[in-house]
Amino acid sequence: MTLYDLIIIGTGSAGLPAGMYASRYKIKNLVIGGQPGGALATSHKVENYPGTISAPGKEIMDKFKEHAEVSGSEILQDIVTEVQKDGDVFTVKTAGGKELTSKYVVLATGNKYRHLGFEGEDAFLGKGVSYCATCDGMFFRDRDVVIVGGGNTALTEALYLAEICNKVYLVHRRDTFRAEDIWVEQAKKHPKIEMVLNEEVESVSGAVFMEDVNLKSGKVLKADGIFVAIGSDPDTKLVAHMHPEMDEEGCLIVDKRQQTSIKGLYAAGDVTTNSNKFKQTIMSAAEGCLAANSIHEDILRG
Repeated sequence: MTLYDLIIIGTGSAGLPAGMYASRYKIKNLVIGGQPGGALATSHKVENYPGTISAPGKEIMDKFKEHAEVSGSEILQDIVTEVQKDGDVFTVKTAGGKELTSKYVVLATGNKYRHLGFEGEDAFLGKGVSYCATCDGMFFRDRDVVIVGGGNTALTEALYLAEICNKVYLVHRRDTFRAEDIWVEQAKKHPKIEMVLNEEVESVSGAVFMEDVNLKSGKVLKADGIFVAIGSDPDTKLVAHMHPEMDEEGCLIVDKRQQTSIKGLYAAGDVTTNSNKFKQTIMSAAEGCLAANSIHEDILRG
């Protein structure tokens, strides 16, 4: 069993900066995650991260990883299967058979976008299929796009896309919306938004990039992009048995230092209630850095 001062679960936008800052504070840390780079690594291009005009998400996250390693973080590509706490010590087990212990844990597992499961959803990810209009909308400037959903996220993202795209088809499986009336009314009045109600997506198709959105009714929408906006779920399953305080959406409630209601358990990024739940790379990175700083303060206090 290897004892660390800190184990960070998640190799994405929050986890890697947490590791980098922890290393600068001379905290012995291990960053564990499956896919290096997390969700951002799957983005075709990123143009809203300060200092990076335009670059593939993987390129940005490769630099995050390199920075953490150069700073002194140990990075393990593995899947965490269990986290337990006994007294003041956490035990972390992985699918690869590792059993590790630490005094502190930062959970930086992010959130998982809900998928619709239509044919081509995975195949065209980054080639037309997206789950974040704020992240990817600019790549579809002056083009036709589809957004799927009926809640506040879908309606507000439709309004955002309508400002930069040529046309926005809003596909919803019902004829009424869960979203607030103010967003629904604005969307209905917008000249670039066309409501496609009582419809569901069957598949998307195209050559290299997506070209068509095929509905279950047989109707085909010509579009360069489709944004699935049916919500996301914070990935808290590893610590759920500890019963940390969560909000109604399942996000971990953290204080201004990123600490959860469980002593020694910190959280950062999309999995938390902080940063007004503005799910962006820059916010996750900041929370990861803050968590590491807070743990450093805890260590100094003894």
